[in-house]
Amino acid sequence: MNLKNKKVLLVGLAKTGVSTIKHLNRLGAKVVVNDIKDKDKLKDILDELSDLNNVEYILGYHPENVDDVDITVVSPGVPLDLPFILKLKSKNIEIIGEVELAYRLSQNPIFIGITGTNGKTTTTSLVGEIFKKASRDTYIVGNIGNPVIDTVGIANENSVLVTELSSFQLESIDKFKPHVSAILNFTEDHLNRHHTMKAYIEAKARIFENQDSKDFCILNYDDEDVRSLSDSVKAKKIFFSRKKSLEYGIYLDEKKNIIINIDEKITLLNKDELSLPGDHNLENCMAAAAIAYVSNIDIDVIRKVLKTFAGVEHRQEFVRNLNGIMFVNDSKATNPDSSIKAVQSYNRPIVLIAGGMDKQSSFDEFLDIAKENVYALVLLGETAQKIKECAQNKGFDNITIVKDMKEAVNASYQIAKDGDVVLLSPACASWDMYKSFEVRGIDFKDNVNNLR
Repeated sequence: MNLKNKKVLLVGLAKTGVSTIKHLNRLGAKVVVNDIKDKDKLKDILDELSDLNNVEYILGYHPENVDDVDITVVSPGVPLDLPFILKLKSKNIEIIGEVELAYRLSQNPIFIGITGTNGKTTTTSLVGEIFKKASRDTYIVGNIGNPVIDTVGIANENSVLVTELSSFQLESIDKFKPHVSAILNFTEDHLNRHHTMKAYIEAKARIFENQDSKDFCILNYDDEDVRSLSDSVKAKKIFFSRKKSLEYGIYLDEKKNIIINIDEKITLLNKDELSLPGDHNLENCMAAAAIAYVSNIDIDVIRKVLKTFAGVEHRQEFVRNLNGIMFVNDSKATNPDSSIKAVQSYNRPIVLIAGGMDKQSSFDEFLDIAKENVYALVLLGETAQKIKECAQNKGFDNITIVKDMKEAVNASYQIAKDGDVVLLSPACASWDMYKSFEVRGIDFKDNVNNLR
């Protein structure tokens, strides 16, 4: 893909946008950067790009004249149904995302693509750790926070790119083709962007659309929506299940052993030997084992990593024990289903900190399940009142609304007793108060560690 002297319009400045601009600049492209935010709100990002030449900025509005644009690269946060994007499409200007651009520019590394609503980050990190322990040249990239474009020129045909993929990133692919793809699950999420579950699932399902019979697709048999996609898959299908014995795939037997039944029947290890707790992590571990197995990673390496993997920051991360109260950071829980999995992981009374940006999710099922061991809610962010009203309808009466994380941590500490868990599991995105869920999690941890 030769972009020298080509006019490339990049829409949306963010972490991937910065990396993309820098790489396009190195390739000699004429880069036009557009963001609806004005210069003042983008100061830090613009300072990072200040030494680049041949870059034009159109900030605070979308350009009127785009007739001379050769190709458009959109950041994941840019909806593809924006009038401006539809205008570009009407002029037959190709629109792709950073993942697609990196795929076209790469030197044929092996791509592994992992998607689903929940568990992507844990599974991606776990797969990356397995490949690293197997001495493979491995890059953990994508929605996990490391732009794929940063590997271009570094990774080669002997490299593996373990890629976490969001629905936003998959919307803007064209030729992207992972050798191994995986879909973990589907639950209601990002309906403020996709509007319907059907559209959301269709975006996720694009992960396997370019695969063929030489590739592999790992699917969660227990998720009906995932399983229903299998007839559309052209790659070799490998199911995993914690509920059903499979004649072909990975499953949990009656003794709680994880069985790999693909080329031959192999007992991998017992569920109780996994380092990560909970049924959701059992599914993540099965998916990771399937990906590693079809990638010819030694069974002993897979087994060892599944026994020792320490987990992911901001995903049910132990922070501190103070006066018998355990503080847990699950800031990565950006939707209700993810928070359901978190509250189900503890057999102790929970004081739950929740709330954040409204993604038009329903909190009914979450609060029905939370009632079993959550006895107090501390709510913040733009959904605080919405969650409170839903919780009151479910019979919750111990509800506190706070203005920020410091107040949330202090209130939770005052409520909690010896033996309780104070769990930050917001069930919402962070963007109403923070730049990212990582910043939110760090704020929680800082305030917890400041408690005396």
